[in-house]
Amino acid sequence: MGYLQWYEEFAAKHRAIVDSLPYLSEEEILAYFDYENMREKHPDFCPLYAQGVQCHEMDGLNCYFCGCPHFRFCDTGLDEIDGKKRYSLCAIDSRWSATAESDMAIHQDCSHCPLPHRTGFIRRYFDRDWKRVMGEVPACEG
Repeated sequence: MGYLQWYEEFAAKHRAIVDSLPYLSEEEILAYFDYENMREKHPDFCPLYAQGVQCHEMDGLNCYFCGCPHFRFCDTGLDEIDGKKRYSLCAIDSRWSATAESDMAIHQDCSHCPLPHRTGFIRRYFDRDWKRVMGEVPACEG
């Protein structure tokens, strides 16, 4: 599965959950997306839920921004570095970010970055429309 397919499928799942909660305030929605609550109420939201595994080892993991507004991707490649095609990057060059590289490709590794899973970060960027916040994430067409 490419980045764009994941992005579109995830956006649809996220939208369905938020649309089912019109009576909740922003703070209540933020609380609703707590890892433990989501794992119980929406086990198909994340493939890691079935394994009882968190994508980021941290207390207070919130799943509202599964996918960070600072992540950028392009399935056909953003650019080339030292002969390797770069497919994704962190727009703010987070101090927790890293890259995963193969002989031909570079991908952003966000696995150690807690930013989009912290409630303060989510409050700062919150919108009931996940795709509106994530608007710059797809960095190219297709």
